[in-house]
Amino acid sequence: MKIRVAHLYPDYLNIYADRGNMAVLSQRAAWRGIELEYRPVGVAEAIQVGEDDLVYVGGGQDREQALIAPDLAARAPELEAAVEGGAAVLAVCGGYQLLGHFYRDRSGAELPGAGVFDLHTVAGERRMIGDVLLECEIEPGERRTLAGFENHAGRTILGPVAEPLGRVVSGFGNDGESGFEGCRRGRAIGTYLHGPLLPRNPWLADWLLAQAVAHRSGDVPDLEPLPDELEAQAHTVAAGRAHTRGGRFG
Repeated sequence: MKIRVAHLYPDYLNIYADRGNMAVLSQRAAWRGIELEYRPVGVAEAIQVGEDDLVYVGGGQDREQALIAPDLAARAPELEAAVEGGAAVLAVCGGYQLLGHFYRDRSGAELPGAGVFDLHTVAGERRMIGDVLLECEIEPGERRTLAGFENHAGRTILGPVAEPLGRVVSGFGNDGESGFEGCRRGRAIGTYLHGPLLPRNPWLADWLLAQAVAHRSGDVPDLEPLPDELEAQAHTVAAGRAHTRGGRFG
């Protein structure tokens, strides 16, 4: 089995070691005998709709977001086609914001978004920083937790058809008020969780891998379990830090 991953703008959007998410996916695929073809995609380089099984967009600061926003917005048709065609997507922080309708900074200037998620983001006065813990139910009836690190001034408002990724157990989440974090659309996920996200949440890495394989083969595989003792410890430590922080829902 071979899957293809398109990593958008790795030279611009790679804050808080978000590139590490790709290392985790590649290694967990290799341990199971799945070949992962990694393809960095820069400005003006095309996503290969139907061929790319997973699209990844990392996080960046406002300056980097402004540099790539017009190019990302111009990709709206191909990104929509990829999502509708069943490709998996992981978008983190700045990438998450720019997959919404728009991002408005503190000066009032708006960066266009690709509109993959029904949401928009407006910069606030106070940054929301610290460890965060979520409760998610990506598969019906199966509740899991996600632990990560958030650092954003943007307040992300979900639209009427948007589904949150999870409920905030401790931390701020999308806006510090709603109690929700991230967004989910089929196999596409957006979140503020950095750190990077996947090393301490191996179950989500495996879910993304399974969705990418399903896009390639047509069937969602039952991935064999891996010995994740160290990953479980990392999750426990991060979750413990989130519980002790003074966030809006902590």
